[in-house]
Amino acid sequence: MAIDLTKLLAPATTALITQEIQRGVIGDLAALPDLAKEASGILPNIAQLCDAARSAGVMIVHCTAERRPDGLGANSNARIFQYMAKMDPLAPGSERAEIVPEVPVHESDLVMPRLHGLSPFQGTELDFVLRNHGIQTIVGVGVSVNVAITNLALDAVNSGYQVVLPRDAVAGTPAEYADMG
Repeated sequence: MAIDLTKLLAPATTALITQEIQRGVIGDLAALPDLAKEASGILPNIAQLCDAARSAGVMIVHCTAERRPDGLGANSNARIFQYMAKMDPLAPGSERAEIVPEVPVHESDLVMPRLHGLSPFQGTELDFVLRNHGIQTIVGVGVSVNVAITNLALDAVNSGYQVVLPRDAVAGTPAEYADMG
């Protein structure tokens, strides 16, 4: 069955969601240098998608991960959380928590942080905000296809959204992992 891309990606019902495109994740202050290396090639594509989305009137939401220096609210039940707890935290308001400069945040964009978990849908207002705006399709970009992008996609599908993941705007490590999806 052919997909009607015009309907699927109608600007009024589509949101572009960036996932963890932060300086302390994949930017100049990255705690995960291998992931940052793999993701460096997607940043120009994400910037282009954001510009095109804004021009078309598509909602943009930048979903970020943050961690308080005292760890309050953070998970510790997986190795990735334990590893990140040893790093300089993505403290709210810090340079490490900022969106990378390659993808400028505009006044019309939303920035939606979370303190725990791997998905921007869990414990945030993302689903409510998207539903309030009549969003039906999510275009997900960012990192990492190993964990957070997969969680974003599955939670979105389970919540009734259509999901599009542009291959040239998502990354993971090793690169072969992203190529398998």
